[in-house]
Amino acid sequence: MSVLAIDAGTTGVTAVVVTDNGHIESKGYEEFAQHFPRPGWVEHNPEDIWQATLASCAAALSGAAASPACVGITNQRETAVLWDRRTLAAPRRAVVWQDRRTAEQCVRLREAGYEPRISELTGLRLDPYFTATKLGWLAENDPGLWEGVESGNVAIGTVDSYLIARMTAGARHVTDPSNASRTLLYGLESGAWEPELCELFGVPESALPEIVPNYGPLGRTDPGAFLGLDLPISGVAGDQQAALFGRTCFDVGDVKCTYGTGSFVLTNLGGEIARSESGLLTTVAWQTPSGERTFALEGSIFVTGAAVQWLRDGLGVLGTAAESEALARTVPDTGGVVFVPALTGLGAPHWEPDARGLITGITRGTTRAHLVRATLEAIAYEVRDVVEAMTAGSAPVLKADGGASVNNLLMQLQADQLGTPVERPAIQETTALGAAFLAGLGAGVWGSKAELRQTWRLDRRFEPEQADDAGYKRWRAAVGLTTAAARPLS
Repeated sequence: MSVLAIDAGTTGVTAVVVTDNGHIESKGYEEFAQHFPRPGWVEHNPEDIWQATLASCAAALSGAAASPACVGITNQRETAVLWDRRTLAAPRRAVVWQDRRTAEQCVRLREAGYEPRISELTGLRLDPYFTATKLGWLAENDPGLWEGVESGNVAIGTVDSYLIARMTAGARHVTDPSNASRTLLYGLESGAWEPELCELFGVPESALPEIVPNYGPLGRTDPGAFLGLDLPISGVAGDQQAALFGRTCFDVGDVKCTYGTGSFVLTNLGGEIARSESGLLTTVAWQTPSGERTFALEGSIFVTGAAVQWLRDGLGVLGTAAESEALARTVPDTGGVVFVPALTGLGAPHWEPDARGLITGITRGTTRAHLVRATLEAIAYEVRDVVEAMTAGSAPVLKADGGASVNNLLMQLQADQLGTPVERPAIQETTALGAAFLAGLGAGVWGSKAELRQTWRLDRRFEPEQADDAGYKRWRAAVGLTTAAARPLS
């Protein structure tokens, strides 16, 4: 038996067919357009996401030996999507998790004293990152659209909800706790939408999706809508929780970092809701069909792999992202260059939405190789900041995954900075693998988490050698300059 897993990411959709021994049998990928209508604004056309989903799934299925038994979904989180309940057409572009347009709204709510109560209920912070602030902005700035939401004609959801609506031809309007817990509308204690928060952000609860477990019978694809397939949708999770599951981080204290557009560090908290005093978020990792929830502590770093993409696309110093390792290895260090890649603000543990990128230490001797190496070091420093805040020291081992984890230099720099081993899996598509594992559990392809552990394989373990503490101190000083510059003059 096999599982079709869909990973609807920030820049494209990956689809994989995973066999019952944990191997990826086939794969498809399709990018979609990014829209930046104003500085700090990021939008996606939902129809583009749907068409990329169809194309990537068709490609993956064409390489599979047999039809899959079920389908699982994982997705970019926090992005606000709206669609017509009848036609399933989106009346406007989605507001993406990276979008910072609601910074002023967050300031107003913070100054009005709402943040402590919001954090108490949700485990999150008041930040433009989360879905509810985006919905509040739409309610305020697009009243015609919001009339449709309030009348019940327009549905609200995150990308998972939108894809399930499209795949089921509108029969299902659902989400799961891992995605719901990223909206600022879900209560960690109650496990449900919070009327108090819906009222605060002006979001009608009737427009929100039903919250269902992360695996089990969640819906069924409509053959006329989804490539002629009639399959159970039996697993869904936000991308970072799916990666935690795909890395088989099933034990309390397991820590993983996914190196993608941003980097996201999560540690398994088990069934206890733990609060952070260090700028970290408490979130739902997954919920079983019986209702048992596992929680996670998360550090969200907004720009890591995206910084390498910026070097390629914005500055033209790289032909491809894959060249970064070889070029960085041509110099022994950064030559004093420090890069703080706050291209869309700073996330954990600093939480400064108005921070902007900073490069210091440039001299006449600075080359593009120094800048590339400084970018890789910045990623390692950012993750070190979060892991130390999360573990009050270092984790026994960091389980790495994601596209940038193939960079051996970055993984060695990370091990050196943490002073702890970094393990990279043989299968890099860990996020999609997590969606497959959830769906397979929900449909009986696998019978237990113990079976899933047996499918996991190690590619390489990076042992710590020597940390560059001087470089890290320069990095911390540069972050201080960045955050200071973001604050208004008194």
